[in-house]
Amino acid sequence: MHRPFNIDLRSLPDGGKDIAGQEPPAFFDLDAQDSVQAVSPLKYELHVERDGTDLLVSGRLEATFSLECGACLERFDHRVELPKYRAEIEIEKDATINLTDTIREDTLLALPSYPRCEDGNVRPRQCPAEGRFEPGLETAPDESQGAGPGVWEALNKLN
Repeated sequence: MHRPFNIDLRSLPDGGKDIAGQEPPAFFDLDAQDSVQAVSPLKYELHVERDGTDLLVSGRLEATFSLECGACLERFDHRVELPKYRAEIEIEKDATINLTDTIREDTLLALPSYPRCEDGNVRPRQCPAEGRFEPGLETAPDESQGAGPGVWEALNKLN
């Protein structure tokens, strides 16, 4: 079985090792109903090295996702590129460490929190909903002077 992110610490060379390749979009384990969907493989070029009680991971990650725009609800593509990826995992036992969850989470956390299609970096476009939902200015109705005690006067009476 192919498990590139399982790092056996007992056989890790002193200088670490390089791993490179790609994982299918299913690697991200996203629900089919989720507003985020992976549309390309995860491409990775990583160096894994032990540093005392930590496992240091550095390199490059890249994947493209289909997101739902928060304004127009249309889908658009957004590429996550982490050219200077770094992770530090504490070593608890000299056994095997699985980096899958760390890499998956770090890649997904790089996605925009509030996706807008004009922020898409694969095929840039203007959001069709731009300007349709501008907030109107809410003004309080004018309070006439002498319509009774004001808020501050009521507070002054408490003293």
